[in-house]
Amino acid sequence: MGRTVVELFYDVISPYSWLGFEVLCRYRHIWNIDLSFRPAFLGGIMQATGNKPPGMLPKRAEYLLKDIKRMAKYYQVPVQILGDDFQRVLGTGSLGAMRFITAIDMTQPQYVEPLSREFWLRFWSQHEDISQPANILAAARQAGLSSELAQKTLEMISSPAVKNRLKGTTDEAIKYGAFGMPAVVAHFNGEPHLFFGCDRLELLGSIIGEKWLGPVPSPKM
Repeated sequence: MGRTVVELFYDVISPYSWLGFEVLCRYRHIWNIDLSFRPAFLGGIMQATGNKPPGMLPKRAEYLLKDIKRMAKYYQVPVQILGDDFQRVLGTGSLGAMRFITAIDMTQPQYVEPLSREFWLRFWSQHEDISQPANILAAARQAGLSSELAQKTLEMISSPAVKNRLKGTTDEAIKYGAFGMPAVVAHFNGEPHLFFGCDRLELLGSIIGEKWLGPVPSPKM
């Protein structure tokens, strides 16, 4: 059996994407999978599918606050959600950050993982505005990029190549059937299997014949 390719379509504006990202990062050394990071734009998916941000429904927003706190603890990911975060999500937008991650994916893909994590930390733990160029550069430096490379990448984000790549990845997620994030696509037995959300990874394991060991598995000895 070859390794199962698992694509993770995500946007750093989505806290559930962060949970799914960290769990899949933990499992890629335990399960027989090749994990592929696919930075995409949640706003584009919402628009194309007619979906609405879950926090816009007051009762659901109330529930999400509790849910994300419980999930953060259970998944051991430092999401710190505040009551005004849903407004912040609607007001901030992640297009610049996702274009920046896309530009890095095209030029220095080894930085995609630490860079994505840094954006999540800044937005969801430190409550920073990740749409500001200064914060984008600070995130890049924290993720290990040189100031020169960070600056050069920032200049790339308005280029057609980067815009088209992000749009292309977003369109690919939609073609697989995504309507929100995270969208996880496992290529198994010659066909793609779409899973929505960070709480379907147990089901993903069962379909690809791998054992689920909880959200914080012990690495193989």
